[in-house]
Amino acid sequence: MKRNLLAILALLVLGAGAYGIYRVIYHEEHLQPAIVTPQMDAQQALSPSLAGHIKRLLNENVSYGDRAGRPKLIALTFDDGPYPVFTPLLLDTLERLNVHATFFLIGRDAQQWPELSLRIEQDGNEIADHTYTHPDLDKETDAQVRNEIVKGGRVLFALVHDRAVFDLFRPPHGRYTTQTVKIAQSLGYKTVLWNDDGGDWRPVTTAQGLEEHLEAHATAPEIVLLHSGRLATIQMLPEVVARFRAAGYRFVTVGQLLAAVKTFELNHPAKLHV
Repeated sequence: MKRNLLAILALLVLGAGAYGIYRVIYHEEHLQPAIVTPQMDAQQALSPSLAGHIKRLLNENVSYGDRAGRPKLIALTFDDGPYPVFTPLLLDTLERLNVHATFFLIGRDAQQWPELSLRIEQDGNEIADHTYTHPDLDKETDAQVRNEIVKGGRVLFALVHDRAVFDLFRPPHGRYTTQTVKIAQSLGYKTVLWNDDGGDWRPVTTAQGLEEHLEAHATAPEIVLLHSGRLATIQMLPEVVARFRAAGYRFVTVGQLLAAVKTFELNHPAKLHV
């Protein structure tokens, strides 16, 4: 209801140019930041005012030329697992392509397959916190959210000793509230979302469909959401990596990406064609 009222207000106040603002307000996924750092105002970042919506729209309309200097860096991120079959296949493919990625592992699953968690690290990939049991955090109490994040990080660090497990967090299923993010901030975590959801969580997704989607939605810089337990994801990687590299992209981990770009650049990336 609030969203619709904002859209109507935009139409009344701004007249002919308001349709674009309505489109941005109504489709909230266009407003999701790729990352929320501990220093950011979570409320403003995740639930901007009408003025914030308008500012975002105006920023999205900046010409490609004005963003031509944005670095062509892309971080592939893989949620969930590790899994005893698909994760080794994924790691073999990444190693063959000389690509390092960021794995958001579930603490409980990592405990079950510690040798796979260790291999992920030994192959040069980054490991980050995806909670301990993978619940819907928007349905959890504050204490439960805190425990899921803290226990997930501690369990992972006992297995792999990657400090990123205390720095980078992603909410399972992309389900969170502003309070979820504030709790993560209080623990010193950056909440890592994404610029593009590849959609490989859908059962009907094909390798070709993933290739076409990632190429059509490319931005610079970029964080891509993918999943560890999907065969189509593994199958599409050689073609996607080749095409992005031909377009001048370099593949990095999330930690490397954040060290190289400003938060604003990641939350307002340039739209590019691959």
